[in-house]
Amino acid sequence: MNINDNVKIAVVGLGYVGLPLAVEFGKKYITIGYDINNIRISELKKGNDSTLEIDNRELISSKNLTFTNKISNLKDCNVYIITVPTPVDKHNTPDLNPLLQATKDIASIIATGDIVIYESTVYPGATEEECVPIIEKVSGLKFNKEFFVGYSPERINPGDKKNTLINIKKVTSGSNDEASKFVDSLYKSIINAGTHLATSIKVAEAAKVIENTQRDINIALMNELSIIFNYMDIDSKEVIDAASTKWNFLNFKPGLVGGHCIGVDPYYLTHKALAIGYHPEVILAGRKINDEMGSYVAEQVIKIMMKKRIHVVDSKILVLGFSFKENCTDIRNTKVNDIVETLGKYNANIDIYDPWVNKNEIKSEYGHEIISNIPKSYYDSIIVAVGHDQFKHMGIEKIKEFGKKNSCFFDVKSIFNKNDVDGRL
Repeated sequence: MNINDNVKIAVVGLGYVGLPLAVEFGKKYITIGYDINNIRISELKKGNDSTLEIDNRELISSKNLTFTNKISNLKDCNVYIITVPTPVDKHNTPDLNPLLQATKDIASIIATGDIVIYESTVYPGATEEECVPIIEKVSGLKFNKEFFVGYSPERINPGDKKNTLINIKKVTSGSNDEASKFVDSLYKSIINAGTHLATSIKVAEAAKVIENTQRDINIALMNELSIIFNYMDIDSKEVIDAASTKWNFLNFKPGLVGGHCIGVDPYYLTHKALAIGYHPEVILAGRKINDEMGSYVAEQVIKIMMKKRIHVVDSKILVLGFSFKENCTDIRNTKVNDIVETLGKYNANIDIYDPWVNKNEIKSEYGHEIISNIPKSYYDSIIVAVGHDQFKHMGIEKIKEFGKKNSCFFDVKSIFNKNDVDGRL
């Protein structure tokens, strides 16, 4: 199992994680990008990436990369890298169905000597306990004798053009020493930042979930402090700025925690913890706080409107931004939706404007319409929910032109000066 000219890679799942990976491998090895979404394959064949993670020049520079939606076209590959989503359901229970289905599909075509590498976030033990038995059953091959597995957790940060795939150190692992060395060497050949070879697949799986769990808990702490300081009429940003002058203060900020990583990964760890008989209190407490922040923002806006004697029922509210974070198209698990849904319960009329997102995806996933033009002097309340560069460049005065004379202005991301807004986290 050595890296040589005979390596032929299949990347299964071409979203925010899979496409950048396929592009980099395609610069060095024969690589086939596979996705079940026919529309996605069609756009990529034309050199377009709707996620905006990869530009046309990068797609073209990956000379050995081709795309397909037919699993049979992957039969000649010997390295299969699975990068499909691993979400949670409405009860925050891990949904492994996409991962297990992709595993079945790959198991139906692999041959002796092939290796399957997983990048999708899972709980510790999932690769060997859930996926390997499926490969054995469907393929008829014996684990660590006729096929091998590896795990190298993704560290993609959607919208980040600085910390890209090749600039982030990659954790690698394999099902035995031979597989570990192969996986590590394979990734080392494309990752400029280098690799870290974990001692086992379980260690690599656990490392992934705690990376985001740690961030989740720290943000939850800042969110709770923001709520406390709000009761005390103290501006939390000013407190954080003051505390940040100490050398060892961790400069986390309050905010909405959505997306496919920080707002999801902790549930994979807590699911496994509960399964083995341990109730994780700190992690779940942090999740509860962060999951409620969208509703909290909406309630704060309503309180400010009432103080200004603005009728909430039938009011017109503008929400600027809907993606889960700034300067990206990703709408998965966006907590801005919680703001919209909570305000909707008060029979407010809500307009959403976001220059980054796909209108059809918002309509399909959340049932909301996205407006293209913002009328002036129209809104009773304006909420800057996402810190897109467009909103920063627009400036506070321009944004306020969309509101009526006595309108409410809430700055979720604390972009603007506190004296220019009615409320912020």
